[in-house]
Amino acid sequence: MKNTIILALTALFILLLSCNDASQNNTTADLILTNGNIVTLNKELPTAEAIAIGKGRIQYIGTAAEAEKFAGDATQKIDLKGSTAIPGLIEGHGHFSALGYSLIRLNLMKTKNWDEIVAAVAEKVKDAQPGEWIDGRGWHQEKWNKALNRNVEGYPYHDDLSAISPDNPVLLRHASGHSAFANAKAMELAGISTETPAPAGGHIVRDASGEAIGVFEERAMDALYAAYEEYRSELSEEEKLAEWYEAVDLAQKECLGKGITSFQDAGSSYEEIERYTQLAKEGKLDLRLWAMLRHPYDVMKDNMKGFPILDAGDGFFTCRAIKSQVDGALGARGAWLLEPYHDKPGFFGQNTTTIEEVTNVADLSIQHNMQLCVHAIGDRANREVLDIFGNTFEKNSDKKDLRWRIEHAQHVDIEDIPRFKELGVIASMQGIHCTSDAPFVEKRLGEDRAKHEAYPWRSFIDAGALVTNGTDAPVEDVDPIESYYASVTRKRVDNGMEFFPEQSMTRTEALYSYTLNCAFAAFEEQDKGSLEVGKMGDLTVLSQDILTVPDEEIMSTKILYTIVGGEVKFFDF
Repeated sequence: MKNTIILALTALFILLLSCNDASQNNTTADLILTNGNIVTLNKELPTAEAIAIGKGRIQYIGTAAEAEKFAGDATQKIDLKGSTAIPGLIEGHGHFSALGYSLIRLNLMKTKNWDEIVAAVAEKVKDAQPGEWIDGRGWHQEKWNKALNRNVEGYPYHDDLSAISPDNPVLLRHASGHSAFANAKAMELAGISTETPAPAGGHIVRDASGEAIGVFEERAMDALYAAYEEYRSELSEEEKLAEWYEAVDLAQKECLGKGITSFQDAGSSYEEIERYTQLAKEGKLDLRLWAMLRHPYDVMKDNMKGFPILDAGDGFFTCRAIKSQVDGALGARGAWLLEPYHDKPGFFGQNTTTIEEVTNVADLSIQHNMQLCVHAIGDRANREVLDIFGNTFEKNSDKKDLRWRIEHAQHVDIEDIPRFKELGVIASMQGIHCTSDAPFVEKRLGEDRAKHEAYPWRSFIDAGALVTNGTDAPVEDVDPIESYYASVTRKRVDNGMEFFPEQSMTRTEALYSYTLNCAFAAFEEQDKGSLEVGKMGDLTVLSQDILTVPDEEIMSTKILYTIVGGEVKFFDF
């Protein structure tokens, strides 16, 4: 009898402590969602029909009847009408202010050929002042639907662009960000001539006579952007700052409209990080930002006071990582490869930052308790970064659970894939890059390398590595639905082209890659990534269940609500 009483009291005590019990409601909910298909990614309670959020955090998940006990006179209630709520989607690698600038300036992402690009610039020239620079981004020669009459390495000559804009310098960044196109006026201002040498880590594309055709890859872009920045120096600091704030506002709206509640920014300056911190403290960020500091080692080595910055503005801004880079992008033949390019024999790509520099940044990162996130796309680049990480970890064996990341990890030698798990390195990848790049990957790598080492999500996951997801916006549209579709089908949306589907993720793996995996990769899994009592009230509500609808219906999914900290930041119904 005594034992029975003890067991009963113990059971009652456990029940009273249960975080999901309505009796623990110390505060009234600010928001209650009911009548939904709530996918929690919490193995203890995988699905639910209702959720209550108060003071920015989840109070209850379970039945509608229990959730109602958290309601008060001021509680906002939303009937989901059977729609699907998931943990708030996290953009795992993008460029936040650059996304905003892409919405201000000439956006060439949807252009289908060179003629459309020239026409778009011509429209800008009509309203431009003499000498005003015309800048844009988003073109990709491998995705054009019309062949060029004259080209070098698949790139057009600058002649047409120079003819329609003789007095206005034009600078158009490649979609990847790793090359740029300039007209004659821009090259003149940058001092580019037949004698101009290509810098280390860069390539000036020239024709047989040695004339620059207008394309500058990797570090060769520096001279052009120096001339562009000289022009921008004529703007007042107030004008430039106003433009930056406009870009940030546009980026927030774009992300929230596409269901993104958190954004991992892949490289910001000290100035931007200071501004983001202040915006967070003033309550002016509508989504949560996690940023990587990016500067050369010599700039950062004596300037790390105050880092890391954690949870400024009640969890709206964090900077606990440093960004570096060892190579370029595959589309511009900047990815650093172990074997030559299939379509450019004898050429191995670009090592854009010296190994010594990246090693110094690694030492700085571990010294200041910062994550290191290194851009590496080619298989040689990935191997070099893994070597740097491994050597740094060995020298600092007392440091554990570092969660260093390789950003992109697109083309990895089969022998190096297990090293990600062994070293605890996160593969910070972008599903949409696979299908976006698919038309030219085999050209660059050949069939065997394309099949076995390109975007090898399945191989990574099977080897126990953690894979995150994102879009690299503005390189791609920040839309997570299309990136999710690419992750589970490896098919292009426009023509159905399929890229080695054996490397696909499952539906659940892909959802984890956009939620809990991204949270873990930022040391934020205690607050984000799944729907559990005590975690932040960040949710994305979808028009249908992307875990179960047929493949061909995924792309018709709509974002109905984007909720951050229990506040509806976007809705469409």
